[in-house]
Amino acid sequence: MADLFHKENSKQISDANAPLAERLRPSSLSEVVGQDHLTGNNGTITRMIASGSLGSMIFWGPPGTGKTTVARLLAGECDLAFMQVSAIFSGVSDLKKVFETARMHAASGRKTLLFVDEIHRFNRAQLDSFLPVMEDGTIVLVGATTENPSFELNAALLSRATVLTFISHDENSLVLLLERAEEMMGRKLPLDAQARLSLVRMADGDGRAIISLAEEVWRIAGSDEVLDADALQNALQRRAPIYDKGQDGHYNLISALHKSVRGSDPDAALYYLARMMEAGEDRRFIGRRLVVMASEDIGNADPNALVVTMAATQAFDFLGEAEGDRALAQAAVYLATAPKSNAVHVALKHAKASARQNGSLLPPKHILNAPTKLMTDEGYGKGYLYDHDQPDAFSGQDYFPEKMGRQKYYEPVERGFERDVIKRLEYWEKLRRERRQA
Repeated sequence: MADLFHKENSKQISDANAPLAERLRPSSLSEVVGQDHLTGNNGTITRMIASGSLGSMIFWGPPGTGKTTVARLLAGECDLAFMQVSAIFSGVSDLKKVFETARMHAASGRKTLLFVDEIHRFNRAQLDSFLPVMEDGTIVLVGATTENPSFELNAALLSRATVLTFISHDENSLVLLLERAEEMMGRKLPLDAQARLSLVRMADGDGRAIISLAEEVWRIAGSDEVLDADALQNALQRRAPIYDKGQDGHYNLISALHKSVRGSDPDAALYYLARMMEAGEDRRFIGRRLVVMASEDIGNADPNALVVTMAATQAFDFLGEAEGDRALAQAAVYLATAPKSNAVHVALKHAKASARQNGSLLPPKHILNAPTKLMTDEGYGKGYLYDHDQPDAFSGQDYFPEKMGRQKYYEPVERGFERDVIKRLEYWEKLRRERRQA
């Protein structure tokens, strides 16, 4: 059975040949670092254990935050049989065997904690297969995912499980992990203060990564060598943290960029733009999102925003990444410093809602063309006033379907170019009223 194993409880690995991260695994929940909101004295999991009521759970959080470790320790502290599967390597036949083994445990009076790594990779049918064994108490399911469960797991499973969020390690908890590693190894890392801080940043909140990096430093450093930050980066061939472009980090940073632009903060916009660029984000994706911001958040408050942003995307295609990035940065700063209006965005939503509500109403006949005699006889085009022939190039005629009457969707704001648009619309409305009364 692919990637399937059974453990009665968690045991600290003492094999000197095992990776350091394995040897440093906590032997009790109280030793878990960085998740005090879950495993601390008043943590959620601690309270669950104390109450004697342990339900199914989904562990949601980034890699290296202790999801697998906590699941193993939880089984040990609650005296549950522990089983683990990976959604990457397991299929329906594997799950059936797991459930059968869990039923055998239940028959002997012992529940099973089934830990499912990468649970979001199962399809809906596979996820549904867990429901009966969760409901009859055969298993306590603990699923681990780096993806937002709201989007990746079905509602039926989520309704039967508590979602617990694991957070990235902060600098303090990563330093604590380094100190534990040094204690186990019996020697300090050969790094100066700046290099040590750089190593922490390289881990990017991943506890397993900080231990693996430390192990690599010990492996490559000379006996009397003390590495500075530059030497560390050259030795490890690893730079500052990046995010997974296909996962939550991708959406979190584009959301942060969008909201920084909307909030008129060019410095924050540049920061998030730079993080995406450093991560190797597809520049065309960035360009498309900037175009969205130009229309959604700036609109006619500064019509040039769309022009500048489209030009930036074309400049990137023309110049390539090294120089084209500057054009995208220019567009991001332009958008962040432009006057803001979502009036067009809101107006379109109202207009679409009105279109859905009113169905296929015929436009008024006076604005319809009459290419045939029959249509002319039916009144198509009759009474239409050509605006360019009217005073002020404005006829003031009605253009909405008669059953609807005039509607108002677009409400420009008193910012930027839309201030002029307000004056123009008010002038036209004045003319409209005058010509109706004439």
